[in-house]
Amino acid sequence: MPPSNYSRFTMINSFDYLFSTKISAPNSSLILRRGIIGLLLFSLLLVLLSCRPDAPTTVMPRMLFEYGSYPHAAFYNGTYYFTSQSPNDDIRLAATVDLARLPQAEEHIIFNADSLGLFHAWAPEIFRIEGKWYVYFEADNGNTDNHQLYVIQCQGDDPLHDEWVLRDTLHTNTEWNYGIHPNVLEVGGQLYLFWSGWPKRRVEHETQCIYVARMSNPWTVSSERVLLSRPEHEWERQWINPDGSRSAYPIYVNENPEAYLSPDGRTVCVCYSASGIWTRYHILGMLTAPATSDLLDPASWTKSVEPILVDDNLYGASNICIIPSANPDSTYLLFDALWERDGQERRSIFLKTISWGPDGRPVFK
Repeated sequence: MPPSNYSRFTMINSFDYLFSTKISAPNSSLILRRGIIGLLLFSLLLVLLSCRPDAPTTVMPRMLFEYGSYPHAAFYNGTYYFTSQSPNDDIRLAATVDLARLPQAEEHIIFNADSLGLFHAWAPEIFRIEGKWYVYFEADNGNTDNHQLYVIQCQGDDPLHDEWVLRDTLHTNTEWNYGIHPNVLEVGGQLYLFWSGWPKRRVEHETQCIYVARMSNPWTVSSERVLLSRPEHEWERQWINPDGSRSAYPIYVNENPEAYLSPDGRTVCVCYSASGIWTRYHILGMLTAPATSDLLDPASWTKSVEPILVDDNLYGASNICIIPSANPDSTYLLFDALWERDGQERRSIFLKTISWGPDGRPVFK
């Protein structure tokens, strides 16, 4: 056991002994002295526990919603605006000043996709860009093979109550516009779109890859798409569960890219989900690039060789959203993960705090 741990346990044992020692009732001064010493030792113990070098920088995750997936939130003027995948073809938004109280926040339906003939409106993400509110999402014409990327814009400054309108379809390539999970990030005054798409239309198997493109404004793609990551590692190519349940054909997955700029502004970090979300092996991968590099050059990016674990006690943990917290030294992480109760598996939405490492990468554990 390391010396720091040994000191902690020695102090705890001494503290226990102090209060378990038999003393005579008449000796009140001895009782008072020992009580004061005990309180001083307990205070010192709390200080040592909080300042020890191996103090954890993360906390255990709090379950926000027992059923839910693809959480996303934006922080603006002291308020968190939250959305997630709806069970219907609509987009819903809630607001709270305390993410821990999010389950009590009222949901507002801000957009009905089916009114425009759009179906499977999934994975919405909310952003405030150049003083306007935007929500990016995916949808199709009823055939999930025909997914495209869409963006809606709020016509006012109140995203809960002001009108939202469809701004445009994000045309990511001329050959085949299939895409899912749009995400945007501004770096050095330039806006970029990240998403998951197919290199070509599937025939016998499906491969989902991570792409990036430059944008001229929040609703217009202005460059050719650039491939950043394809499922190549074993942990990125899992599509069969331990019990044998599987998709109808092989599906190799890199999806749901979430791009962030490190707090020091030096590193662009793109976290993405790998392997099938229907499996226990759904997990997080990571791409990083210097913020001053050419983000449309694949050579600028470094891909993690091993998966990134979000939590030891949950599996299938992925689909993350990183947002600020009230504490400048820590950051909130929203994510979904699988767990079991009474033999029944469910995907839930969790909240925890994380920190950032000196290399500009988020520290999830």
